[in-house]
Amino acid sequence: MVKALAKELILRKGEIHTPIETIYFGGGTPSLLSAIEIDFLLQTIDHNYEITSNPEITLEANPDDLTKQKIIELANSKINRLSIGVQSFFNDDLKLLNRAHNATEAINSLKIATKYFDNITIDLIYGIPNLDEEKWQKNLQITFDLDVNHISSYALTVEPKTALFQLIKEKKYPKLDEELALAHFNILVEETQKENYLHYEVSNFAKEGYISKHNSAYWNGINYIGIGPSAHSFNGKMRSWNINNNTKYIKALQENNLPSQQETLSKTELYNETIMIGLRTSWGISLNDIELKFGKKIKETLLQNIKKHLKNKTLQLINNQLSTTKKGKFLIDGIASDLFFI
Repeated sequence: MVKALAKELILRKGEIHTPIETIYFGGGTPSLLSAIEIDFLLQTIDHNYEITSNPEITLEANPDDLTKQKIIELANSKINRLSIGVQSFFNDDLKLLNRAHNATEAINSLKIATKYFDNITIDLIYGIPNLDEEKWQKNLQITFDLDVNHISSYALTVEPKTALFQLIKEKKYPKLDEELALAHFNILVEETQKENYLHYEVSNFAKEGYISKHNSAYWNGINYIGIGPSAHSFNGKMRSWNINNNTKYIKALQENNLPSQQETLSKTELYNETIMIGLRTSWGISLNDIELKFGKKIKETLLQNIKKHLKNKTLQLINNQLSTTKKGKFLIDGIASDLFFI
């Protein structure tokens, strides 16, 4: 698999024409990679792409993967940012979410990791049934006490064919409560603000200097390539995705073939994506950019469509920059779909 990843990197080196600013080892369990394998892949990138002098290099990991030895090994590599899938600091929540780690492992991994890494982000889940407001605040306080500089926090969603879906279907567990999720979200916004986190994207909060460069590139529509099975790429006009079968992926690369499909996005799709992504960020959407990319008529239509949201104070328009208000942040999906072209 590692050789196949390197081969894909080499075959696709002509797709990126600007210096690489971020590298992200994500999806699956990249923490299973050894320091030697990580170094091999980073060397492959270095030999085939232009890289900035100080790229942000992130690796996703679960707390149960992060022994002290593993953390030290990663700290001695070129990885300079860790993304740790904590989800919760309470065992009952972790059991419900089917996580392999427990609360003690989560806290211990962060205590060690923060000694070796300055730039750490964790994931937290809210809107979990039976997670009351006091427990949610404790989750946040533990995060603050551990001096974590970046938080990605998402509302729980229930996917079909999961254990939680079945429990709710069989009425063995309560349905998701949108009001509870909203209460948790409001607490999240208020408590992180008190701790001087910047709420720079709906689900992302960072101390000064710790905004994710990688995720910000996605939200700003910068081109990227995704390497590996199921990975997606975007070049500003086309989206491509790799086959989701490991064996077929490896076989294709061994034969010097790219195991991917692609589609060209329509003007409507690009516009809708610009609206959805832009509204999620604190910097919002430039109406000047909308006119430049999609034309004056589409900009004028957008100005008409936002009137009721401006009146409801869920959107704000300042210096030709459209963004959500505090009231609108939890309603972004509905607001964005209301502004879409169909």
